[in-house]
Amino acid sequence: MPWSAVSESTRFKIPRSVLVVIHTPALDVLLIERADKPGYWQSVTGSLDAEDEALDGTARREVLEETGIDVDRVGGVLRDWQQQNVYTIYATWRHRYAPGVTHNTEHVFGLTVPVGTPVVLSPREHLAFAWLPWQEAAARCFSPSNAEAIRRLPTMLP
Repeated sequence: MPWSAVSESTRFKIPRSVLVVIHTPALDVLLIERADKPGYWQSVTGSLDAEDEALDGTARREVLEETGIDVDRVGGVLRDWQQQNVYTIYATWRHRYAPGVTHNTEHVFGLTVPVGTPVVLSPREHLAFAWLPWQEAAARCFSPSNAEAIRRLPTMLP
């Protein structure tokens, strides 16, 4: 069934997503703790809302929804790292996808924001946030692809 023909209540997630590593110029990284899995820390992630949604648009939307950070308003610099990770969707979240979908393609972005950028979490999605030096942030991430992206951060700067 085409995506547009699926009703709002039965919509499945599109198995294409973004991972946005938000950081300061000093490489302090913002991590957020999942509300549905306390103790699971991560960067901003989210799936495309429509097959034709631009990846940078998805990144901007997800950053705003999850952290309250408006990329343009804070003077942030969003960069597409031109990296993709394909991973097996955790069984605990597989019900969100169409039957038979087991893998997701994640597109990695970096977002540089000024020190002191305010963060306003959606309590429905996240419990807490922390700004951590990039090495500590990588160690705290539950997702191997997220941790690896953060470890690459120093090499991804212009």
